[in-house]
Amino acid sequence: MIETIKELLNYKLIDTDNVDIRVSTFVILFLVLIITAALLRFIRVVATRKLPLEDKNKFISFFQFVRYIVFAFAIVITLHSTGVNMSFLLTASAALLVGLGFALQQLFQDIISGILMIIDQSMHVGDIVEVDGRVGKVLEIKLRTTRVVTRNNRVMVIPNHKFMLDTLFNWTQNSFTNREQVNVGVAYGSDVQLVKQILLRCAEEAPDVLQEPKPIVLFEDFADSSLNFSLYFYVHDGMNSPGIQSDLRFRIDAAFRANRVSIPFPQRDIHVITKA
Repeated sequence: MIETIKELLNYKLIDTDNVDIRVSTFVILFLVLIITAALLRFIRVVATRKLPLEDKNKFISFFQFVRYIVFAFAIVITLHSTGVNMSFLLTASAALLVGLGFALQQLFQDIISGILMIIDQSMHVGDIVEVDGRVGKVLEIKLRTTRVVTRNNRVMVIPNHKFMLDTLFNWTQNSFTNREQVNVGVAYGSDVQLVKQILLRCAEEAPDVLQEPKPIVLFEDFADSSLNFSLYFYVHDGMNSPGIQSDLRFRIDAAFRANRVSIPFPQRDIHVITKA
């Protein structure tokens, strides 16, 4: 019985100079594919167990592509190790594979970056981020690109590798509240305590400024022509910060005028020397 099985496994289906395929070749190949499929399923489950459903579906769609590549490598390696000479096939396709690799290098870099972003959860849809000095809200995270809408309602399509190579400021990583500031200078001789009270009152009256954490005023510097103050406050949505800052500046200007607090402008004394 055992001898019969050995003869069956060693039976040659194809026997040429480059190819030697036996029944055992298909048996080994079948077992390798089963083990490979089990390992890939285990890796997929471990990698996606903590991901949100939307991100999990994106990862699985890309994982299917990776699965085909892994199976192809497993088949080639198994056939080569069981007596099938694959070197002639690999030599013939080497130039094509090299050219294809260079052409798809950037694509795979973006896709791998997208996978890493999905796995480590460094950025989510709805986050407010700053990229290259532009602030925007994340609309969609895909495997290759991320779509961000700016404060001007313009959509930026950003390759995912940029988030891995450059510094990314995620304004909402810790909290959805953002701290902003408005800077103002007053003339020398102004009542600094009155200035502080006016700035805090303007922040309290602004409807879009959060009262917790409380706004604060810092006396920043003695400048050449002014005493510089900064009003720090918190807002719920950083996308609206420019409008909130503008509203505060209107309020501060009106309050300064009502309380006769002067906002200076740079002045220079020019001395003209004439020769007799």
